[in-house]
Amino acid sequence: MKLKQWIKSALVRPVSLTEAETWRPSAQATDSGEVVSDSTVLGLSAVWACTNLLAGTIGSLPMMVYSAGQDGRVVERGHPLFRLLHDSPNYDQTALDFWEFIAASLELWGNAYAAKDLDSQGKLGALVPIRPDLVSVRRRSDGALEYRWTERGQSHVRTDTEVLHIRGFGGNPLGGMSTLHFGRQAFGLARAVDRSAATTFKNGLRPSGGLKFKDWLTPEQRELAETRLAEKFIGAQNAGRPMVLEGDTQWVPFTINPEDAQMLESRRFSVEEVCRFFGVPPHMVGHTEKSSSWGTGLEQQTLAFQKFTLRRRLKRIEQAVNKQLLTAAERARGMYVEFNIEGLLRGDSASRSTFYQSGLSNGWLTINEVRQRENLSPVAGGDVPRLQMQNVPITEAGSNMETGDGPDQ
Repeated sequence: MKLKQWIKSALVRPVSLTEAETWRPSAQATDSGEVVSDSTVLGLSAVWACTNLLAGTIGSLPMMVYSAGQDGRVVERGHPLFRLLHDSPNYDQTALDFWEFIAASLELWGNAYAAKDLDSQGKLGALVPIRPDLVSVRRRSDGALEYRWTERGQSHVRTDTEVLHIRGFGGNPLGGMSTLHFGRQAFGLARAVDRSAATTFKNGLRPSGGLKFKDWLTPEQRELAETRLAEKFIGAQNAGRPMVLEGDTQWVPFTINPEDAQMLESRRFSVEEVCRFFGVPPHMVGHTEKSSSWGTGLEQQTLAFQKFTLRRRLKRIEQAVNKQLLTAAERARGMYVEFNIEGLLRGDSASRSTFYQSGLSNGWLTINEVRQRENLSPVAGGDVPRLQMQNVPITEAGSNMETGDGPDQ
């Protein structure tokens, strides 16, 4: 009786869209008939490019541990968390490998998990990433979150104090929303279009047609026409091969142009559809058909990508790390974790030069601070902020020179 009551309650229980178990990603069929999973979706070049771009960019940014003080913030290089987040979170991975995995997990599954391995003194010694598709999350009766997963034949059960959980878009404590799930129809359609294009190329990208005979064929003649001719002339390697027709046999082509079937247009649209799901400008994954591949227009799109796509992803990771890895006492002392987004300027010498020039001219950067960022040794007198003097009243210009108060003194 209890079993029947449990089954009945489970069947009539209302399902929430934001419950993690409701849309846990797996191999799912779509309206197009294609099965969508992480491996099949990453086979789409647009999905691979978007995920690779976002995860690679985030992973390449250095994660820093700071403490706020009266003289400005200070990098806490001696803090144990700095080594884990900035250099190597575990024995096997570098920081780039780890954060790239975390960012890719957020993009595809909407969740990123890492087990906290504690040393003999109970301090955090390593962060070990967990495949998000293996993890199930539930709220226990005592209010704590419980994480379960099985990996390499070993089952794990841990609470939220033992697992770093970074949630994607959605805002639910049990987990974020999976792009694999909510984008499965668009991904399935893109796979169906690619499969159709592949079939077309497999048949030589030639219009199919028919052989027209004057008289009815014998069974032997029909077998010969359907098998031997197909073996000899179908396939890309046989494209353009001349066909010999005897008697009154005629070849009647069925001219269906791929562009008339809008196959090429559908493939272009699928790239834009995928980019919309990930918030990536199409030109950043090589899709520049409707825009110039250079110029100020694309520069503004790239800046918008940094502001509206990267920023919220970085903020999501930073806040999760601050909340779950720093103690309350450390946060009260003004300690916090943050990505150094100036790393994005390393490949752009012009923007980096403009950034430094602004800091030096307006006094919020010193020469030695700039030299330190460029891995150069400090120079004497380089720790004093400087400020340009301009628009000085002409009546005061001479007095400044006489008293030695000019900017060159």
